[in-house]
Amino acid sequence: MAELTSSESAALGCVLDFIRTLEAGGGGQAIRRFLSEDFRLDEAPHLLAPEGSTRTRAQVLAGADQSGEVVANQKFEVRRTTCEGGRVVLEADWSATVLMNLKYWDAGETIRARTSSVFEVRQGLIVSQDSYDCYYLNS
Repeated sequence: MAELTSSESAALGCVLDFIRTLEAGGGGQAIRRFLSEDFRLDEAPHLLAPEGSTRTRAQVLAGADQSGEVVANQKFEVRRTTCEGGRVVLEADWSATVLMNLKYWDAGETIRARTSSVFEVRQGLIVSQDSYDCYYLNS
């Protein structure tokens, strides 16, 4: 297994710190320091957004502020990471407790997804995230 370069290690550290801040319940103010001014989030179509979505930094920050009304106890179990320069690929199992009734889950249930995200990190900031989420339906 190849050793990470210092820039790859820094990029991975930035992404993992970002994920841990989200996991700790960080809202917009807490995650702002990780995202560049021109940050863009592209989500591939999934159960909760069948058409997918593209969001700006401002939209992501606002969503982070509102997420505390929708879910609690977010947990990311990182399965694998891959780094190449400023590109970090993170595969994780995500879960959270739903705080309100959603289309496929009732308040109090655990929502779970397998997620893969490709982050681009430049000069210590995340400039983009392409996210691929596969949600599990409770049975």
